Amino acid sequence: MANVLGVTGALSFGNEDSLHQQVLASFPLCDMTEDDLRPNPQLCKLLATLAQHVDKTGLTIPLKTELKKAEQKLQIQRRRWLRSETLHRSLQEIIQEYSVQKHRSTVQPDQKMFYETMERCLVVTMCARQLDLSNTTKQDQPFVLGLTPPQVMELMPSEKNVQKMKQILPRELEEHLKKKCLSFLSYYQPECENQSEGLKSCKLSHLSTQMDKDKKRVESLMESYHEKAVLLQRLTQLYLSEMTKCVQLLQSLILERCLTIQADLDKKKLDYFEGKCELVLQKIKDEVAGIQLDTYTANTISAHRKIRSWAKNLRPWLRSTANFEKRST
Repeated sequence: MANVLGVTGALSFGNEDSLHQQVLASFPLCDMTEDDLRPNPQLCKLLATLAQHVDKTGLTIPLKTELKKAEQKLQIQRRRWLRSETLHRSLQEIIQEYSVQKHRSTVQPDQKMFYETMERCLVVTMCARQLDLSNTTKQDQPFVLGLTPPQVMELMPSEKNVQKMKQILPRELEEHLKKKCLSFLSYYQPECENQSEGLKSCKLSHLSTQMDKDKKRVESLMESYHEKAVLLQRLTQLYLSEMTKCVQLLQSLILERCLTIQADLDKKKLDYFEGKCELVLQKIKDEVAGIQLDTYTANTISAHRKIRSWAKNLRPWLRSTANFEKRST
């Protein structure tokens, strides 16, 4: 690690912003942002150096070369298997079509002999292959029903019928595959449905090239979609970070504003309650006056007021008299 850091220190990476962009572009699968790289400049330089030796997926150049060779071998084996599997399924489809056809229309003896011979050969070969234990590790495994592959192969049709079947089979197989290809062409390009057979055959000869182009276009779109998805993820993280900062700033402004206007708000509330209390007191006075007017006449109220007035004036004299009597006793 020290050697690598020493090498990175000796390299020239340009300014810091371009270095961050270079690292993020070199490792799109890593969940990193510029905020993660700024506090760690040495790590950023290390990643920039590693980007010169690995691809975007993190594979080194020798490992990527070996992986490419392994994929090529796998493709070869896959093509061989697909060729064999396609042939086998095509033969099964031909037999199924014959099974349906013989119940709908009359089949010629030659055709009947051909299909039955082919079906019998296919079934016997499949059974013999299932019974063949040469490729298994359990050599002592018992045979199914006590049958061996040579015994099953004895059920093959006569050599004469097999030879006739082999002569007709390429033509029948070619027609069947051509029919399937035309059906696939109609599905892939629906506009070819009502065109002539010659034009369909011409387009069919270029179908593989067109499919390769479409496949490359789809792969390019998928790669572009992946890059845009990574960019969208980074922008989303940046957006959320900025939104968090804005929310924090807004909270601080709201708190500061609340503290500033709290005094004014309290004063207004106090003025409101004082006014409301005065209004209630005035209403109580009005109610008392109304009760007095309903209970007494105007002359009685005037007399009561005079009595209260006299009592108020006599109160100091009565107090002084009571104090004098106490002193005398």
